[in-house]
Amino acid sequence: MDPLHGTQRGRAGLLLAAMLGLILLSLPVRAHDIPNEILLHGFVKPEGERLHFVVRVPLIMLASMSLPKRGPGYLDLARLDHALETSATATARQIQLYEDGVRLTPSRVKARISQPSDRSFETFETARVRIAGPKLPAGTNVFWNQGFFDAHLEYPIRSDQSDFALDMRVAPGLSGRLKMIVRYIPPAGSIRAYEIHAGFGRLALDPRWHQAAGVFVKSGFFHILDGTDHLLFLFCLVIPFRRRWWDLLKIITAFTVAHTITLIAAAQGLVPAGDWFPPLVETLIAASIVYMALENIVAADLRRRWLITAAFGLVHGFGFSFALQQDLQFAGDHLLLSLVSFNVGVELGQILVLLLVLPVLGLLFRRRSVERFGVVILSVFLAHTGWHWMLDRVQGLRNVEWPSLDAASLAGWGLLLLLVGGAAWAIVKQWNRRLAAQRRAGDDLT
Repeated sequence: MDPLHGTQRGRAGLLLAAMLGLILLSLPVRAHDIPNEILLHGFVKPEGERLHFVVRVPLIMLASMSLPKRGPGYLDLARLDHALETSATATARQIQLYEDGVRLTPSRVKARISQPSDRSFETFETARVRIAGPKLPAGTNVFWNQGFFDAHLEYPIRSDQSDFALDMRVAPGLSGRLKMIVRYIPPAGSIRAYEIHAGFGRLALDPRWHQAAGVFVKSGFFHILDGTDHLLFLFCLVIPFRRRWWDLLKIITAFTVAHTITLIAAAQGLVPAGDWFPPLVETLIAASIVYMALENIVAADLRRRWLITAAFGLVHGFGFSFALQQDLQFAGDHLLLSLVSFNVGVELGQILVLLLVLPVLGLLFRRRSVERFGVVILSVFLAHTGWHWMLDRVQGLRNVEWPSLDAASLAGWGLLLLLVGGAAWAIVKQWNRRLAAQRRAGDDLT
């Protein structure tokens, strides 16, 4: 545990807490003093046996510090040297860097105050030059909460080819409003840019394959548990067939394989773009719940359910892709592996849901005489919920701007229509087969 999170003795501890916004949560500060979003910028660059970390922190993060001021609230730049050095050291304690899992300690720190108009953090080199350059003249007017605190920290490392990670522990209580854009500049290869929030945890700056796989398995696992519409669709799949575990597993796997296909297509940009597409997909997902629930009421056919499940899985894959867009920044060079790992996590989450739901259904439907009645009641509830979701989402579709037809949009529309058309064909074909089977059964009885 970081000792600064313990007793916080002395002036350095007070400065650290103030610098990182911890005291902002406990002191009475006017609402307009804290912006809706606080954005930090950083660059991490290994170079030989040194690791460079340059970071820009808005001065609002120093709101509770007793920085010397003059006039109506301008910083007294002539008397800030000691406080800036202490704050730079404090930054290293709360934005921690690691080499091969071992926390690094800076051997050199340097800090500057910059004006709100300064644009030096657009690149690593301009940021480093700004911090290494001359200070602002003592008479410069920088209001206490409108400029920037810039720091350059150097760390001794064993090799610039090591596995580096960053852990931002700045003011976790502000995680909803505090973000950091960090760009990692490896010795070879392209720059990697990440956007993380306070309390994110340790971020692998150049993830190895197993690190990327672990991150996305976890993401997929928790995404399916948090996705209410996906869970309701899953419930619709399993309710009528709770006694057929092996067949249910095949149905769930068909769903996973199908949404893997469209998830990969979405990650490669092979789907329509525009504000209209996400609400359309969400509407189709709600419609899939309605259809599956109605099929349960009429009488579901286990032999062909995997086909319908796969067809709707293609649509659900687009829904997963919208939630995954922000996380793809953590894939590094392992995009395909990350997508597959995400779907493995989804599959594990679905299996967990089965393990929890099926025993509960078993308790509810212990008597076969009430099982069919129970399936109908639950399916009616699911159909009712999906129907209202679908109507709400259809209403939202009326407020989006639909695209004009050009070559790119036609290609996207073609893929979407192919997937939806395939799903519709499978549904119609299954429905016709069921009606034919029912007619044959009726003929046999007569």
